[in-house]
Amino acid sequence: MRKEVREKGWNDMKTNDSWATFKILSEFVMGYERMSRIGPCVSIFGSARLKPENKYYELACEIASKIVENGYGVITGGGPGIMEAGNKGAHLAGGTSVGLNIALPFEQHDNPYIDSDKSLDFDYFFARKVMFVKYSQGFIVMPGGFGTLDELFEAITLIQTKKIAKFPIILVGTEFWSGLMDWIKSTLDKKFFTISPEDIDLLHLVDTSDEAVEIINDFYAKYSLSPNF
Repeated sequence: MRKEVREKGWNDMKTNDSWATFKILSEFVMGYERMSRIGPCVSIFGSARLKPENKYYELACEIASKIVENGYGVITGGGPGIMEAGNKGAHLAGGTSVGLNIALPFEQHDNPYIDSDKSLDFDYFFARKVMFVKYSQGFIVMPGGFGTLDELFEAITLIQTKKIAKFPIILVGTEFWSGLMDWIKSTLDKKFFTISPEDIDLLHLVDTSDEAVEIINDFYAKYSLSPNF
C-alpha cells in the first residue's frame, strides 16, 4: 500500500512537471514578443531594500537619467529600492522605463515609474534572467544582496564562456564592491588560479554616473557597434 502511494505521488509530480513546461514556455514567448519591440536598453540592478534617502538610490536615478539622455532605455526588476530608482530616473527623463517583475512572498511589488505598456510579470527567475541578458546593452550593478550577485555572476559566466556576446558590466560604488574585487583578484586569480587574469577585465568599478555612461558609450564606439538588438 505504501509503495502504491509513493508511486502515485511520484507519477503526479512527473505530470505536474510536464504541464509546467507550458507555463515556462508562455513566459519566454511573452518576454520575447514584448521585449523585442522596446529598443536598446541598459539594465540597472540593486537592492530592493534601499530607501529614497539612500545615496545609492539617488545615484541610480541620476545614472538612469543619463542613460536615457544617451539614447537608451532602462530595464530593472520592477520592484522597490534601486529598481524603483532606475525606473524613476528613466521616467522623469522622458525615456523608456521597463520593469521585469517577479512574484515573491516579500519585497517585490511594481513601482509606479514603469511605463504602463512595459511592465512584464514572471513566475520563474530563469525566464526573467534570460530577458535581462538578451535585451540589455549593458549592466549597471548597484549595491545589492544575493539577487543582485546572482544576476552579476550569471552575466559574467555567460560572457566568460562565450555563450553570449560581451557587453559592459559596471559595478557602482567602490566602498561596496572593492572587497569583492580584491577577493576575485587575490584569491580566484592569483592564489587558486580558478579564473584567467583577463576575466577580471569583464568588470568595471566606478563611483559616478558620468563614469558609468562613458564606459557604455566607449564600448560601442570601440567596436563600431550600434546599441540595438
